[in-house]
Amino acid sequence: MNEQHRLHDLVRMSRRHFLKRAAVAGASLAMGGPLLAAAHRPGPFRSRPGTPVWIRGRVRRMDGQGIPGVALSDGLSVVATGSDGDFELYSSTRQQFVFLTIPSGFLVPQSPTGTARFFAPIARDGKGKMHVSFNLLPDNDATDDHAFLVLADPQTQNAFEMNRFQAETVPDVKATVQSLDLPTAFGLSCGDIMFDHLDLYPDYERGVLAMERPFFQIIGNHDLDLVAMSDPASAATFHRYFGPTYYSFDRGEIHYIMLDDVFWYHGGYLGYLDADQLGWLTQDLARIEAGRTVVVFLHIPAFSTQFRRQGKSAPPIQNSLTNREALYALLEPYEAHLISGHTHESEHIFEGGVHEHVCGAVCGAWWTGDICFDGTPNGYGVFEAHGSELRWRYKSTGRDLEDQLRLYSRGSDPTAPDEIVANVWDWDPSWTVIWYEDGIRKGEMARRTTTDPRSERLHRGPDKPARRPWVDPIRTGHLFFAPVSVNAREVRVEAIDAKGHTYTAAPESA
Repeated sequence: MNEQHRLHDLVRMSRRHFLKRAAVAGASLAMGGPLLAAAHRPGPFRSRPGTPVWIRGRVRRMDGQGIPGVALSDGLSVVATGSDGDFELYSSTRQQFVFLTIPSGFLVPQSPTGTARFFAPIARDGKGKMHVSFNLLPDNDATDDHAFLVLADPQTQNAFEMNRFQAETVPDVKATVQSLDLPTAFGLSCGDIMFDHLDLYPDYERGVLAMERPFFQIIGNHDLDLVAMSDPASAATFHRYFGPTYYSFDRGEIHYIMLDDVFWYHGGYLGYLDADQLGWLTQDLARIEAGRTVVVFLHIPAFSTQFRRQGKSAPPIQNSLTNREALYALLEPYEAHLISGHTHESEHIFEGGVHEHVCGAVCGAWWTGDICFDGTPNGYGVFEAHGSELRWRYKSTGRDLEDQLRLYSRGSDPTAPDEIVANVWDWDPSWTVIWYEDGIRKGEMARRTTTDPRSERLHRGPDKPARRPWVDPIRTGHLFFAPVSVNAREVRVEAIDAKGHTYTAAPESA
């Protein structure tokens, strides 16, 4: 009860902070103050009606043996199966689904299209009851070691872009999974699966099936039904294809949580976790022992430094989680990682006691070429879990997993005519970036916040890029500079990560 009171206090404080900030900053927003206020003003609609449902069910192995201690939820309450695998849950038809937290040691149940199927729609019979069974297959290959691939922002809008996803991303993911040699690998689409055209979901499912891995999904701002008048209604199409918008599961020693932090109000969205979801999360985490590794996926980053690099005083409400303090407080007892997308750039954030991985986009700069607007190549995150330890690398589509930087030749940045430039897109402060001339180590390169030379060439200008002229280069914090002698015959850069893994690159033109 004390933890619940603490959570409610945090939510209220975060809400007051958000409203105060919105009142000051609202006039500068392109949407204007009235639409921002609409996010917290009651709309001209009623809550979804509901009638009570008494859900009784069981979680069984395929041989009929009950599985004890499995968590189940309707998105509000969390219960657990007894020693015989049976459970009871008092719910309402206002809730969309009953779903389970898939336990470690069992295969991920899949729909015929390959997406994870761990839920059942709530439907009451004539007596106000519902019965449901979940049957799980033991994973004979299960160990504490596993891998997962994070596909942030595939964001396909038409046949051209979907064809690129099928021809480039799908076979690349399949090859990466095979190279990892971890049969328990799974995939996750980290929101913005579509670019508003939700009729393309079946084509995405076709890609999932071809990748031959179970895939989980979370919702992004471009996965919404934009005609909806309220946040719950905006996920209707997503619900039909993929089920709940927030849930959890276990693999090995790690607890995984999927969140829906895209709060829709008719006319716009913001990063926000509503009270129902925070209440569910409190109960979900209450089952997880302190100190355990917890990985949380969300589409909009909890925090992004993009606003600082653009010279702004505060993050836009569409690019950050406005009540992130409540999330940080809940994750405080754990070794927590956040994994997000949305901003189409790469970044590592250390805020609120957690490590947030902001992944570059599968579509790059909205399928205009092969890079994001910070110079990060089109690609996805590759994470490996070894026991409770998490390791990660960014996988550039069409490039080797060892390719972790791009080195531009001397003078590629006209503001630094005597210097080479290295873009190390998965950099965090634990990395070291060194340059060599003619085999001689010269020293560490200097990190500067500016724009990527290749992005400048491809994206700068009123008519560039041709397919999306509104794309522009963005200042990034993972560029490194070093003065190089005009007489140097050979130049090389080494980027060394926290594990001591060394990546090298030679200069190329922008």
